[in-house]
Amino acid sequence: MAQPEEWFSTWFDSPYYHVLYSDRDEQDAHSFIDNLLAYLHPKPTDTILDLACGKGRHSVYLSRKGYRVTGIDLSGQSIAYAKQFESEQLHFSKHDMRQVYKPASFDVVLNLFTSFGYFDNETENVVALVAAADSLKHGGKLVIDFMNTEKTIEHLVAHEQKTVHGIQFKITRGVENGFIVKSIAFTDQGQNFTFVERVRALRQEDFMEYFRMAKLRLVDVFGNYKLDPYCRLQSERMIYVLKK
Repeated sequence: MAQPEEWFSTWFDSPYYHVLYSDRDEQDAHSFIDNLLAYLHPKPTDTILDLACGKGRHSVYLSRKGYRVTGIDLSGQSIAYAKQFESEQLHFSKHDMRQVYKPASFDVVLNLFTSFGYFDNETENVVALVAAADSLKHGGKLVIDFMNTEKTIEHLVAHEQKTVHGIQFKITRGVENGFIVKSIAFTDQGQNFTFVERVRALRQEDFMEYFRMAKLRLVDVFGNYKLDPYCRLQSERMIYVLKK
């Protein structure tokens, strides 16, 4: 009997995902990358893995900064798009983050903009984290950028309508069985669509246990893209810097 498709394997491969989120601020993303590079001080010869890279916007920017970058993502559509930017310094590959991409091959692994916690089975989050750790060289660093779940839940907007490129998206949000769930419904060219995003409502204590199981050492935790200190009740993000 065929296994049902996981939500992220269909939604992230859909062109409507990129329509809905087409207003993401590139300048903010670049500023965050600049702040991370200033903090991490990677050598010019260091290799970087962009884990769950999507269409590769961060990978491309890192490559333009002179680093050797590999972007991997489960979405075949996103990787096909990203490949137009490939160069001697920049490569993309379709890959499941639950499997080690290349053992002990990278100086830095980046997992940015809440690209974690998607799996129904919590054990698979640890599997993905261990795979990321196994991709690092000894002494390498892993950065995980996740929403600050405490604040996200507190300020959750239950209902929202958003029109993008002529498509009206009806969005509902809630917390169900330990997940923050977003339902996205819309009609395009007479056809009705519904997609769901499910991200596990991971709190700091959950990550601490994951890091222990993956044998990763916490170096720092920041609360926003300026890399200010993390505050459980006020910070927008949880940005963990870990060392193998």
